[in-house]
Amino acid sequence: MKPLKIIALLLTVVSASSCKDNKVETPSENVSEEKVELQKQKEMKILFVLTSHDKLGDTGKKTGFWVEEFANPYYTLLDKGADITIATPKGGAAPIDPSSDGPDAATEDTERFNKDAEAKEKIANTKVLADMNPDDFDAVFYPGGHGPLWDLANDQTSIALIEKFNSQEKPVAFVCHAPAALKRVKNTDGTPLVKGKKVTGFTNTEEEAVGLTNVVPFLVEDMLIKNGGIYSKKEDWQPYAIQDGNLITGQNPASSELVAELLLKRTDNIIE
Repeated sequence: MKPLKIIALLLTVVSASSCKDNKVETPSENVSEEKVELQKQKEMKILFVLTSHDKLGDTGKKTGFWVEEFANPYYTLLDKGADITIATPKGGAAPIDPSSDGPDAATEDTERFNKDAEAKEKIANTKVLADMNPDDFDAVFYPGGHGPLWDLANDQTSIALIEKFNSQEKPVAFVCHAPAALKRVKNTDGTPLVKGKKVTGFTNTEEEAVGLTNVVPFLVEDMLIKNGGIYSKKEDWQPYAIQDGNLITGQNPASSELVAELLLKRTDNIIE
């Protein structure tokens, strides 16, 4: 065999061996890996803050958080892949308002919650709010129920947490009675956080309709207006939510889904 043919044959063998030893990544494989990594980076981490208060003033009746106002946002966000942590001022079991757990208040989401052992376990074993670090989350959400009027409205840990989220321009969302938690929250300049912002919350006439005007420590609508909020509402019990920057508020239980959708959209924009 001529020398040139021998050299050409040797080069062919070496080249073939090299191809076997080195796996060539196709463009589609690279794109797929990038997508997986991107999805990991964009996972939403949402903190839910619930009340620990279970006494309805001096009535001898129980209160707590409203199931629908928790369940709809919880599943709306969970089904989109959100990692949700639930905390309360005291930790442990979060009290459910009995009025929200009956047939009259049942919805598709409350039915799902009642069958969801994992979610019920989280409610029975909430984290302690003081142990939560806003830096670990992309947004915070407060469900209502009458409980927040007594504890979250004055809880210094909750107040500081909302102020930190707000200073980081992360979404802060509240529905129904939950805007009560904004009562003592300030901007960095010391003014009420809601001052000059569009807000809504449980109306005075809705409170009157449930017969608790003289039981609650204050009325959500009155408080928001007193603190300088640009308060608006729709007819009683109609869905209504409004967003002003990173602040999202909803009027009543029927507004839970609207609040969740606004929170989801705002959070997606923040982490993209």
